[in-house]
Amino acid sequence: MRMKIKTLLITVSLSAGLLLAHAQQQPDPNFELYILAGQSNMSGRGDITDAYKNAGDSRVYMLNKDNKWVLAKHPLHFDQSFAAVGPGLSFGIAMLKAAHNPNTRIGLIPCAVGGTPVEHWLPGAYDAATKTHPYDDAVLRIKIAMQYGVVKGIIWHQGEANKTPKQVPLYLAQLKELIERFRTLVNDPKLPFIAGELGRFRPEFSGINDELAKLQAMVPYTAVASAEGLSHRGDTVHFDSPSADELGKRYAKKMLEVQKKSGPAAGGR
Repeated sequence: MRMKIKTLLITVSLSAGLLLAHAQQQPDPNFELYILAGQSNMSGRGDITDAYKNAGDSRVYMLNKDNKWVLAKHPLHFDQSFAAVGPGLSFGIAMLKAAHNPNTRIGLIPCAVGGTPVEHWLPGAYDAATKTHPYDDAVLRIKIAMQYGVVKGIIWHQGEANKTPKQVPLYLAQLKELIERFRTLVNDPKLPFIAGELGRFRPEFSGINDELAKLQAMVPYTAVASAEGLSHRGDTVHFDSPSADELGKRYAKKMLEVQKKSGPAAGGR
């Protein structure tokens, strides 16, 4: 009963604070927002076993399907009914642990859509398989989130849908344009952008990973989280739960490194 009361108080406190900030049109600088974008491995396909059912933190929140802030838990995403454990939650918890400011809270903005190629992350682009507009839908959610906090970075996992020999040579230029659009949207030309390697367990993914290796040299304030040693869930495409969880921590490590380079410490880091 005490735990239920504590959870209720936390939720009420968060809601009151965010509503006040919204009413004053002043985003809370201590509410650090992160965009989670890409396709299914960002959304998460790892099984939600007992170890991951209560893996959240009382200061890590997610923007849910109804665009409401709630305590973050698996699954963060809702692109498919089987969305499950991805890297976003462990990333958010790691970013919170790295914060020196005790008032810091983390807000995760889930935007990934399973199966979407990078060319469907263009303004106006429609993904018929999911009946979504991946980029436009993300923009709407990001704008809502920005009323309450400040965007501090993006983590991106995508490329499985662009793995063919014809697509791979185009990928880096498409990704560069996407990064520029996101940075323009949040009015931060130095916004850290961390891409994740595709699973090294599938040879067809090596072409995209080779392109991602060039990203940091081509686009400032970017980095790539390694997938070395990570495992799939049996389908040679999607990370299993422990691997997705580990990948989230690797994203956080790279995010912190890029944030140190991009300017003044975020949120008292």
